[in-house]
Amino acid sequence: MKIALIGYGKMGKMIEQIALDRGHEIVSIIDIDNQQDFDSPEFASADVAIEFTAPQAAYGNYLKAWAKGVKVVSGSTGWMTEHGDEVRKACNEEGKTLFWASNFSIGVAIFSAVNRYLAKIMNQFPQYDVEMEETHHVHKLDHPSGTAITLAEEIVDNIDRKEAWKEDTTDKKFLRVDHIRRGEVPGIHTIRYDSDADLITITHDAHSRKGFALGAVLAAEYTSQHQGLLTISDMFKF
Repeated sequence: MKIALIGYGKMGKMIEQIALDRGHEIVSIIDIDNQQDFDSPEFASADVAIEFTAPQAAYGNYLKAWAKGVKVVSGSTGWMTEHGDEVRKACNEEGKTLFWASNFSIGVAIFSAVNRYLAKIMNQFPQYDVEMEETHHVHKLDHPSGTAITLAEEIVDNIDRKEAWKEDTTDKKFLRVDHIRRGEVPGIHTIRYDSDADLITITHDAHSRKGFALGAVLAAEYTSQHQGLLTISDMFKF
């Protein structure tokens, strides 16, 4: 498969190595200083572009890739509120393809499935209150993480006594989501169900970014054979 990389930070470099190890070809690498390469024949030759950049750049990158007929896999977060409707229309009505996930880790996909299942069970037991905490490295400026938001939405969708999620709240009708920034932590997400009798906790603790990078390459392999608006639940049928 021919892959273009949009964004060449730590994730981009790790994705490059894993893609090469799996026998793929990197035909174009676009970063902040060579945006003109979106118009290159090398970029246009890609089967899929893997995009990990900033929230303010992501949607524009999708448009540039789609203009060249290139499918996109993206892990950028923070663009959905402003551009979600346009992306859904492009993929559902205009033939564009985007595989988007807040987290590409296979372990997080499994954790997410457990989260949904546990929330459905706990909906029957109102004596348990639920809260979430996410911890990331000090370089991560946005909060809560995109993964935490996805997990929180899954809980709210399945627990009737929670109207929505919020940071810094003591109101029981909201799912409280806390964030911690320290050191070089790749990502820890913990969900706690607490009652007077006991505490039930599930945690995903990433050892490195390697799981995210491998998942992104697996998503690119999947995307090359599919179209439309895709996500982890399409690739993994849990």
